[in-house]
Amino acid sequence: MSAIDPLQRRAIAGNVATLVLLALIALAAGAWQRGAIAWQDPGSARLAAAAGVVAAFAGFVFLLRLRRIAPPASSGVDDADATLVVFASQTGMAEYLAQRTLSSLVDAGHPAQLVAIDRLDEARLRASRCALFVVSTYGEGDPPDMAARFTRRLLAHSVPLAGLRYGVLALGDSAYAEFCGFGRRVDAWLRQQGAQALFDRIDVDNGDAGALRHWQHQLGVIAGRSDEPDWSTPRYASWRLVARRELNPGSVGGACFLLALEAPAGEAAHWDAGDVAEIGPRHAPEAVAAQLARWSLDGAQRRGDGETVADFLARHQWPETLPVPDAAGDRLAALKPLPHREYSIASIPRDGRLELLVRQWRRDDGTLGVGSGWLTAHAPPGGTIALRLRANRQFHAPVESCPLILIGNGTGIAGLRALLKARAAAGRARNWLLFGERQRARDFFFSDEIDAWQRDGLLERVDLAFSRDQPERVYVQQRVREAAVALRAWVADGACVYVCGSLQGMAPAVDAELRAALGAAVVDALAEQGRYRRDVY
Repeated sequence: MSAIDPLQRRAIAGNVATLVLLALIALAAGAWQRGAIAWQDPGSARLAAAAGVVAAFAGFVFLLRLRRIAPPASSGVDDADATLVVFASQTGMAEYLAQRTLSSLVDAGHPAQLVAIDRLDEARLRASRCALFVVSTYGEGDPPDMAARFTRRLLAHSVPLAGLRYGVLALGDSAYAEFCGFGRRVDAWLRQQGAQALFDRIDVDNGDAGALRHWQHQLGVIAGRSDEPDWSTPRYASWRLVARRELNPGSVGGACFLLALEAPAGEAAHWDAGDVAEIGPRHAPEAVAAQLARWSLDGAQRRGDGETVADFLARHQWPETLPVPDAAGDRLAALKPLPHREYSIASIPRDGRLELLVRQWRRDDGTLGVGSGWLTAHAPPGGTIALRLRANRQFHAPVESCPLILIGNGTGIAGLRALLKARAAAGRARNWLLFGERQRARDFFFSDEIDAWQRDGLLERVDLAFSRDQPERVYVQQRVREAAVALRAWVADGACVYVCGSLQGMAPAVDAELRAALGAAVVDALAEQGRYRRDVY
């Protein structure tokens, strides 16, 4: 039996309602017809009119079908330059999400094309540099009907795809044993063909909004845009900012701040190491004041829900001109909310507070970005932060007591720190950290904790790379290469490999070094077994 998604439920309900209506019409017609049915010639005019109605209906159905199978709109660029957005849908949900994916990329100025999986052939896939797969699972791990040709002609064969970067959004229902089975199969096949994963597969359980926001976040990374409104608005809670401290003053890199937040009073917040905090950012107060003046608005005026105009503007995007009033005369109703930002949580619940490590990002004119600016500079200490916890099961610590290899750079140490804290709390001591940043004296985040874990025997090995501490640039991927022999031994002992940090540069370079050290087949097997996991951005 297959999982039923929301669109399928609506389709079923619509079909049932139509059948019931037709049955009622038939019963009513039968009740009206009291006498014997006798044929009467309707005449040529009525026959022609009836034929016209039938022809019009047939044409309407044909146009719907044509619209369904016609090649969808794209950004109008050569195939090799466009990101392919491939969908495999049984009930329409995957196709809908693929269309949203396409719109997100194209609206950001990123070339993309939408392709049904039954129209994807080997030549087109091999010619592409980047592909995003949005695929559903039908029944117990089966591909959708429209994916039969792809499964038979491509998935069952070897296709060299070393030049392809890809991502997979897998839709499914965790109530079934083969949860996201087809998505997992596509992901594994792409890895086996030499394709490079942009990020770990994102599994969506029954349309989980958090997972879909994570997918949208990754689209923003690919397109270089972070201002598209969320497809579904997260329900934030008001957390209190209790501490904020710059960790690397004087660094040649961007300033990094450690933030500590407390859950709303009376709430027992829980998260696991590896989970993510979704933040609802706000514009800087001075920017809000300038916008109020530009649009000649009174910031102290209260809207229908009691929120001031200034607070409302702080949470929303600003078009070039003030929108026209809606039916109720509200000129601000059309404003789109600022999209959320995602940050790896750097602490565990037993610490008593949620901690984030945030690097400031600046625009070309030197002003701070909205998300990092709000958290590191504009949010007042003691004030509230709109925050939602999102489970990131793909990056949870291993359940079993196995060795753990942690690799990361920059603020990626945040997620690795939480994992190490969880491992230390569980008494699992065989851990190995490989970390890279710019300068040891300024950018060795959480060095005191790492040194203490080493002394206490909870961190067996640490390999560090600080790129600016010597004339030649040294990065964490070089430490992976130098440790190839030890890596093979750890993996042979059952180790899992977790990577956290930059999507551009670090993640693909580390992946390449792991494949060189362990062999591509071993790395693919680790990924399939859930022993190679990445949280990259």
